[in-house]
Amino acid sequence: MITAATTEAGILSRVIQPGTGGWDKAAANAILSFAFSEDDRQRMLVLLEKAKADELSESEQAELTSFQKAGRTLELMKARARVSLQQAAA
Repeated sequence: MITAATTEAGILSRVIQPGTGGWDKAAANAILSFAFSEDDRQRMLVLLEKAKADELSESEQAELTSFQKAGRTLELMKARARVSLQQAAA
């Protein structure tokens, strides 16, 4: 049985610890500047539209999953960066 504790997102959340902060300002600001390129955003939109229409090939599904995993990792890192900056401002 797969639980939140054993999923990739759950494991990454424990590794990154988004609620703990503790990063210096320069590192936090650098991480907050990370973003998908315009080409990647456009590709994700294409894949999402194809997914809605149930028209994804196996390789496209794998690509979309990779984008989702990368996005989740980025979200966790940015969350920790924001907490770090809040701590620094306090």
